[in-house]
Amino acid sequence: MNFLAHLYLSGESDELILGNFIGDYVKGQQYLNYREDVQRGILLHRRIDSFTDNHQLVRQCARRFQPSYGRYAGIVTDVVFDHFLAKYWSAYSVYTLRQFSKHVHAVLLSNFIQLPSRVKGFLPFFIQHRRLESYAHAEGIRQSLEIMGRRTSLPEQTDFAMQVLTDEFGLIREEFEAFFSELVYFSENTFGVEIKKPVTHGLWADNVL
Repeated sequence: MNFLAHLYLSGESDELILGNFIGDYVKGQQYLNYREDVQRGILLHRRIDSFTDNHQLVRQCARRFQPSYGRYAGIVTDVVFDHFLAKYWSAYSVYTLRQFSKHVHAVLLSNFIQLPSRVKGFLPFFIQHRRLESYAHAEGIRQSLEIMGRRTSLPEQTDFAMQVLTDEFGLIREEFEAFFSELVYFSENTFGVEIKKPVTHGLWADNVL
């Protein structure tokens, strides 16, 4: 999953938020250099990634992007899934996306000294451009993929990804919702994460949650 989903799945714990956000940038046993609950956040990040990478619905969705992205199709799927989480945020959280984003920014800034150097490098841009909120709009997803295409090994095939998202929007949304409800359940029950959801919303009515 991408940034927004990882942060959402950290629930109400600032320590989990911090650990989950930096999870990709803390390798091997380096996580032991952090406080206990931050360690849990890093380990949660790894478990979320493993659960996601091995889920049939995620692999099914990723196949749509493989013609242009090959083995990087899963990364595009992660970004696209963040779009659905942001776009329909009110179905998943009692907080507005703006409130949630501002809290995340405050947590990261107050723990700036603990952040890996690569995170320190991109965090000002991340906050200034309201990256988490931008995921709610197609243009924000386009910008994210374009940035990744320029700065990482992700192929520069943004037009293809956006066309797939447009053409397959309804089906991808169904796959996301089915998968994400399972991922929320996994995070809550494996790590004891407390996520404040609008439980009266129809999305959760028939779910094991």
